[in-house]
Amino acid sequence: MSDPVVTLKEKVRRLPDKPGVYLMKDRLGRIIYVGKAKSLKKRVSSYFQRGRPRTLSQPKIRALIEMITDLDTIEVKSEPEALLLEGKLIKQWRPRYNTDFTDDKRFLLVRVDPNETMPRFRLTRIKKDDRSRYFGPFAHSGLLRKTLAQMRRQYGILLGDGTPQQLPDGNWRLYDDVRQELYGAGTIVSAADYRRRVDEACGFLEGKSREWLATLRAEMTAAAEKQAFEKAAELRDVVFALEQTLAKTRTFERLDPTRPTGDVDALRELGEALGLAGPPRTMECFDISHISGTFVVASMVHFADGRPDKDHYRRFQIKSFIGNDDFKAMEEVVGRRYRRLAAEQKPFPDLVVIDGGRGQIGAALKAFIGLDVMPPPIIGLAKKHETVIFPDERKPLNLPLSHPALNLLQRLRDEAHRFANTYNADLRSRKIRESVLDDFPGLGPVRRAALLAHFGSMDKLRAATVGQLAEAKGFGPKFAADLHAFLHQVDSSKAPPEIPAPAE
Repeated sequence: MSDPVVTLKEKVRRLPDKPGVYLMKDRLGRIIYVGKAKSLKKRVSSYFQRGRPRTLSQPKIRALIEMITDLDTIEVKSEPEALLLEGKLIKQWRPRYNTDFTDDKRFLLVRVDPNETMPRFRLTRIKKDDRSRYFGPFAHSGLLRKTLAQMRRQYGILLGDGTPQQLPDGNWRLYDDVRQELYGAGTIVSAADYRRRVDEACGFLEGKSREWLATLRAEMTAAAEKQAFEKAAELRDVVFALEQTLAKTRTFERLDPTRPTGDVDALRELGEALGLAGPPRTMECFDISHISGTFVVASMVHFADGRPDKDHYRRFQIKSFIGNDDFKAMEEVVGRRYRRLAAEQKPFPDLVVIDGGRGQIGAALKAFIGLDVMPPPIIGLAKKHETVIFPDERKPLNLPLSHPALNLLQRLRDEAHRFANTYNADLRSRKIRESVLDDFPGLGPVRRAALLAHFGSMDKLRAATVGQLAEAKGFGPKFAADLHAFLHQVDSSKAPPEIPAPAE
């Protein structure tokens, strides 16, 4: 039996001086850390040098190094590809030490506990599974504190330092000092009225979180373009965490017990707000996802009675053009979706929601004109101010951020966005892993496509014997033997299995 330490050292010595991602494993083969590197050889070797840099001498990192008994690597073509792949694998595998490192970043959250009689807006750095509502993370603590101070004046809510007192008549006194004269809302309030204040403030803070998310995404993209990859990776981690927090926040119950709750009420209010004939029991939402015009894909999610119906989700690769044109992409996928439904004589949804504004709605309508069919009700949901856009002469509609109808549209839109981004990431990962074939001499795009079509995935291609490779169309025994040797020389990693990405 070979010594695992010797095997690990040998792997490290053989690492290439190229960009990629490395996966550290423990003695049970579990992935405990995923990292990216401009040079796999230099970066991974630094973990095992006696004179490690100070950043690798922290107690937690020392504990990680002591647990490493094996490692895999995935070589890519550039540092930006490594950055993207690292993020995808961290989200996919949730390695213990990546999670710990992310949690160590001291970003603030705002916590509101609905179980309190008089809920307060508290700052915390730890998110628990306790049915509370969480907002954030916020990297700029000073800006967050100013925002909370503004909310206290505007909405008359309690922060963490508040100590309300119940009065003999059942009402509550929020403050017993000069603050009651400084803040706009009254200091004497009933519990029900106070909860309405809290609900409005939560809606405001959720909107702030969305603005913050858009800003973070822009900063992350700018950092990556400037090749500031460490900064881009840090911002990416915050974006992931904020997206997850926003998604989970909307699953909690509203704080106002007098407000209509449940999917039935939200559907009814949505139908009324949009002027529909009745509640939209079936809804479909479309979203386009791409990276600077590459890997352009689209998603369509289907909600039935206000809930996700994943059996009817669809994913699309753009076929009619190459490049970056959201309008043309939207026209194509909407046309493909409802051409099929019309051909199969299946009913259209009660409402179609387009992620975007008037331009995207126009593209969707153009698709229905091309099909020569009457479209169902269509609206757009513009992200900047969560504005509902109509395809006719009606003015844009801005519902309160805490309105159940808007919350339902946001859940639908965010699910379409998540589904599209997941598909995009799958395609990028597959492309990155297939890129190793570019370095094999004599393998042009036609033969490469035929090879991948024959085996179906890079995992199956790597696992194929010389004889199986020779069975592929256009491959002889010598070419198959050379390819087999090439694959096993340049890729000693046992990359995680691909996620199948069927497209409509």
